[in-house]
Amino acid sequence: MKTKVPHFLPYQGSKRKLAPIILDKFSGRYDFIYEPFAGSAAVSLAALACGRVRRATISDKLEPLMALWNLVINDPDKIADQYERHWNAQLKSPSDYFIKVRNHYNETRQPSELLYLIARCVKNAVRFNANGDFNQSADSRRRGTNPRTMRSEIMMVSKLCAGRVEAVGADFRDVLKDAKPTSLVYLDPPWQGTSGKRDQRYAFPLLIDDLILALEDLNRRKIPYLLSYDGTCGDKSYGKDLPDYLNLRKVGLNAGRSSQATLLGRNEITIESLYISQDVK
Repeated sequence: MKTKVPHFLPYQGSKRKLAPIILDKFSGRYDFIYEPFAGSAAVSLAALACGRVRRATISDKLEPLMALWNLVINDPDKIADQYERHWNAQLKSPSDYFIKVRNHYNETRQPSELLYLIARCVKNAVRFNANGDFNQSADSRRRGTNPRTMRSEIMMVSKLCAGRVEAVGADFRDVLKDAKPTSLVYLDPPWQGTSGKRDQRYAFPLLIDDLILALEDLNRRKIPYLLSYDGTCGDKSYGKDLPDYLNLRKVGLNAGRSSQATLLGRNEITIESLYISQDVK
């Protein structure tokens, strides 16, 4: 029977559909999974729901996102109520209300407002300016996730994660210092093709040299990891292969129709690269 994995965060680029395929790339069970660059934490949620790991640490440098996760895990009724109030308050003038919330979030970084903005923005395609302010527009064709659906998903995520998941707002290198060889690390960082310049999809871009140094450290410590990084979309290739000396096995995963290309009016298939370290069992 297929395991139902709850998800409350409709995040473009989420690994929700690919998570079962990613989990199939290792056969063992682990005490812990670390998922920096967490976003919707789709792989950690799937691993917990399927019994492949016992506990998880999810992290992201976007601190309001991790504050949101902590509310979902530890105070689900509160965040569900806050989302419902935002959703109902928008009904008279959806576009104006979205702009009002966006402006207030950019001043205060309130996690409940971030949830509303993600659920309500165009194609759930989160965008930030150079100051880290949310600058995506409202989706004119829909009102965002219905509050009843959102509450149900939040409650299921909380039930799955309470007492088992820690959400941390921090740099990925600091979080991975605690990883052990009995842990599994899953990384889904900004792609090479989007990180050499300012890219609005990410509040905090990542340089490839910093990533490679972190992977070298994981190899040295014999910590197993899987890395979703780069790939192709239509005729476009994102980035170069990682260095051979890292001893990574690379497989291509069909991620389906590209949401980003769809936004631009193109019909293209994305093949994502998954790198698997030699310590993965």
